[in-house]
Amino acid sequence: MCGIIGIVGKQPVADRLIDGLRRMEYRGYDSAGICTLHEGQLVRRRAEGKLANLVREVGGNPAPGLVGIAHTRWATHGAPTARNAHPHATDHVAIVHNGIIENFSSLRAELEARGRKFESETDSEVVAHLISEQVEAGKSPQEAVAEVLPRLRGAFALAIAFRNHPDLLIGARLGSPLVVGLGEGENYLGSDALALASLTQRIIYLEEGDWVVAKRDTIEIHAANNALVERPVVASGASAAAIEKGNYTHFMQKEIFEQPTVVAQTLRSYLRPLERQVALPQIDFDISAIDRITIVACGTSYYAAMVAKYWFEAFARVPVDIDFASEFRYRDPILPEGGLALFISQSGETADTLAALRHCKAAGQTIAVVVNVPTSTMAREADLLLPTHAGPEIGVASTKAFTCQLAVLAALAAHFAVKKGRMNAAEEAEIVTHLLEAPASLNLALEHDAEIKAMAHLIAPARDVLYLGRGPDFPLALEGALKLKEISYIHAEGYAAGEMKHGPIALIDEAVPVIVIAPSGPLFEKTVSNMQEVRARGGKIVLISDAEGLAEAGAGCLATIEMPKVHPLIAPLVYAVPVQLLAYHVACAKGTDVDQPRNLAKSVTVE
Repeated sequence: MCGIIGIVGKQPVADRLIDGLRRMEYRGYDSAGICTLHEGQLVRRRAEGKLANLVREVGGNPAPGLVGIAHTRWATHGAPTARNAHPHATDHVAIVHNGIIENFSSLRAELEARGRKFESETDSEVVAHLISEQVEAGKSPQEAVAEVLPRLRGAFALAIAFRNHPDLLIGARLGSPLVVGLGEGENYLGSDALALASLTQRIIYLEEGDWVVAKRDTIEIHAANNALVERPVVASGASAAAIEKGNYTHFMQKEIFEQPTVVAQTLRSYLRPLERQVALPQIDFDISAIDRITIVACGTSYYAAMVAKYWFEAFARVPVDIDFASEFRYRDPILPEGGLALFISQSGETADTLAALRHCKAAGQTIAVVVNVPTSTMAREADLLLPTHAGPEIGVASTKAFTCQLAVLAALAAHFAVKKGRMNAAEEAEIVTHLLEAPASLNLALEHDAEIKAMAHLIAPARDVLYLGRGPDFPLALEGALKLKEISYIHAEGYAAGEMKHGPIALIDEAVPVIVIAPSGPLFEKTVSNMQEVRARGGKIVLISDAEGLAEAGAGCLATIEMPKVHPLIAPLVYAVPVQLLAYHVACAKGTDVDQPRNLAKSVTVE
């Protein structure tokens, strides 16, 4: 969610700070601000709303200085106002904070009892006051931070500037990511490598509890116990070009159209095309001994998990439990001895998923993660890392990350089946053949973009939309509804088609479009029967199917969307495209902010 960037520079930093914030807009935010150090003063500029408002503020009131910190805020405590925007500051200290200080209320009461005055409603401001008290008492910046960090409960990434020390910044992390960037005669702090992509490719990933003193020519890293430590310098691989839209109108549109390429890239890491075999990374545990899998995820990743459940149980005959990460720990789950816990996350930093991972690790589970950021916290803490290769996903509504997750999960399910003795070489070869067909089928699906755009105006006026699907198409119905909600702000719900008559059919009338996801196959006739129930009550149907399905059931629909005929294994990847495009074009028709929908954040780093 919130984005942090800091620069200890040898040239003016304001423009570069704002550029770094621009690279993190994809994370989601509702206010922004910067603070620079200039002639012994902390110079703060903040604005509510989009980054353009901060740019105007800085244009009218410049923020000179060679050292500075900046922030995009997604509101937790306190409304998204300029007063609550970061950086927060006292006379001596300015801070930016990503995460949540769970004990801020008691800390604030303690500080107010000592006469400290607060200007915001945020939890973050207590950090500025706590550190400022230590500085005012004569402590050095390093001593002040070392004193305060153990008092903070929750999750945080911090960048801290000191009025009387214009040669340094201090950063710290616990539960929220923070990276250090190394430059020539200057150094950087950032929420992720992408924020620093235009500044450096040399990155240090701080570990849990680390804090760092960044000066122009030196980096000094301390572990949670304050001991000096060294962390490896790595090449980030983040491209400044990754945040360019090219010829596309929106990042979401670009990322939808990148799917054939990135799915092919992902599959290349998991398949041996010549041998027609699945080839996973080195695994240090016995898959054949795994008798139960627990999958934990949030949002779109949760729907990828639902599809994977079908695959694991059908191919490998291994039972699968699925949980929302936000609920998992709180029901005190029963975890099987020697079980596998599989976590799915685009960022690898989602707070409740990470907390669930650590819960499972403490319970003796083997940990596998499917992530798009192989340097993320989840990736580093896993026993088995299964990276997707989607590249940076800037649009808040996930598209290419979802289909790449499905590609990895399909390969993993097939590998499990082989190791469990449930799939022979010929069957494995067939599965690999169909997976290799997925990129071409995605291309064919994208060829229907124009017709989906042409019918989007039929959906845009609706207040409510229902999505229906059976089998693995049911999670696609949930995902389609989520996409429409996220970016068009139309209320939408996904249902298993057979559940319509158990309640949701009461909602059907001529004003409620019903999107039916139904490739031809064994479940098609049953889904068509549910369509007829909708049609008999005046519902307007949009049928997404292949030519065979449309020929059988397309007559009388409000609209139809034709998909290529594909094997059921890859249908979830292919049918993701039309539900993404439909949501995209409806949102465009309504004029909403497609890439940065209101109230949403890309990476949710608080529970």
